[in-house]
Amino acid sequence: MKQKIAIIEDETAIAGMYQFKLQQSGYEVRCAVNGKQGLELIESFRPALILLDLMLPEVTGDVVLQKIRATDWGKDIKVVVLTNISKDDAPPSLQQLGVDEYIIKAHYTPTQVVELVTALLSASTDVTK
Repeated sequence: MKQKIAIIEDETAIAGMYQFKLQQSGYEVRCAVNGKQGLELIESFRPALILLDLMLPEVTGDVVLQKIRATDWGKDIKVVVLTNISKDDAPPSLQQLGVDEYIIKAHYTPTQVVELVTALLSASTDVTK
């Protein structure tokens, strides 16, 4: 069974690029273009990992993460923040909400992001075996 990944990113070209790369690597990937859609997607799709932008229309990424973490099914989902906001400028609540990785989009190639996702997901499956 393919591992599921949700991408919540308002720039469709960026979301599409990551979706393509992740699907090539064997993941089942779905995208949402704003925080509201992202919450609905995560609740119905139940991904193993979320690539989450912070600057989203309707509901910002930090609020999306807060809402996910408040649920039983969302408290253990791996989350990679994928943004162009420096860590210093990110909402302080992110640290308490359990982010697995914080990536500045401009500093990582899509291939590096896929490698990171694969490492995070394989680490979590190793623990459950």
